[in-house]
Amino acid sequence: PHLAALVLARGGSKGIPLKNIKLLAGVPLIGWVLRAAIDAGVFHSIWVSTDHDEIEKVAKQFGAQVHRRSPEVSQDSSTSLEAITEFLNHHHEVDIVGNIQATSPCLHPSDLVKVADLIQKEGFDSVFSVVRRHQFRWSEVKKGENKMTEPQNLNPAKRYRRQDWPGELYENGSFYFAKRHLIEKGYLQGGKMAYYEMRAEHSVDIDIDIDWPIAEQRVLSFGYFGKEPLKEVKLLVCSIDGCLTNGRIYVTEDHKEMVSYDYRDIVGIDLLKKRGIQVRLISDRDCSKTLSAMQLGCVAKVSATNKLQVLKDWQEDMGLSWKEVAYLGNEESDVECLKQAGMSAVPADACAAAQKAAGYICKSRGGCGAVREFAEHIFLLLEKVNSARKQ
Repeated sequence: PHLAALVLARGGSKGIPLKNIKLLAGVPLIGWVLRAAIDAGVFHSIWVSTDHDEIEKVAKQFGAQVHRRSPEVSQDSSTSLEAITEFLNHHHEVDIVGNIQATSPCLHPSDLVKVADLIQKEGFDSVFSVVRRHQFRWSEVKKGENKMTEPQNLNPAKRYRRQDWPGELYENGSFYFAKRHLIEKGYLQGGKMAYYEMRAEHSVDIDIDIDWPIAEQRVLSFGYFGKEPLKEVKLLVCSIDGCLTNGRIYVTEDHKEMVSYDYRDIVGIDLLKKRGIQVRLISDRDCSKTLSAMQLGCVAKVSATNKLQVLKDWQEDMGLSWKEVAYLGNEESDVECLKQAGMSAVPADACAAAQKAAGYICKSRGGCGAVREFAEHIFLLLEKVNSARKQ
């Protein structure tokens, strides 16, 4: 049976404009679930259903196919079931739909693999995600009603301790898998049903109960970053023009060049050095005089006609794996380096090709704090590495 992953991502959002592609921890929100779906390796096709050009662009960057949904199922009042049904009407090859919510950025491939087994090998018609919560419920008393609240799932005289109570299962909205025949009858849940219990730390729903800054911290702690485990970064290579500087060159009347940089970036470089991370600089033009004036104390390679070869030479000389190398670039000449490095980033104003190749897109522009921002991102990920080691 053809199992298709389908992420519904319309352009309209009452809360956050274009929320589905807003950067969360340096990655478009929809990118987190697409990465998990692709790496799960269980889907015959992976789709994003959208009505917006920018969302289509991001979806394709992450390797998904795009179904352009009609205006009729792109309204505020449109339901997920209507959008999924329309998708199936255009894709008769699909037998099972795994509807994955874009707002669940802590989804891991291992969850999707297990759910695919439930519906493909164990014969369930629908499977949906739940999370276990230990919350006591009370009946609602509306204003003006002359009655008292009543306990719903506890005896106040004998309150459970958390460790003595198994809790209750709640839908967390991460995904809903269903077979075609069920959806065509108007159901996402039905037939032979099963739930899949997700770990609480992976159960993040931005739509319901979490705001952006908290979500970023949760994703950095519990999100899925790729098939290979993160390693401690030992080397950061930074492109000079457009990253350390804003890319502008000022020329005086006597033909001398001047550039500007942000002091926050210099602080970021110092912080990296104090953490034992080497910082090296690279440029495809000769800016040696500028570097000398900046007095950064970093190894640098200017007039680099092949940045990737320079990066490989440094990596080999230091005896590092690629997972221990980070790269900050902004131009097409940086693309191969961004793809090769274990951790990569670009400033907010980097070219489209560089943005597509990077793992993290800074909120700051080049020469305006991007180096410092990427340094702080590296520190947060190093905390994740150290936490994993302790576990």
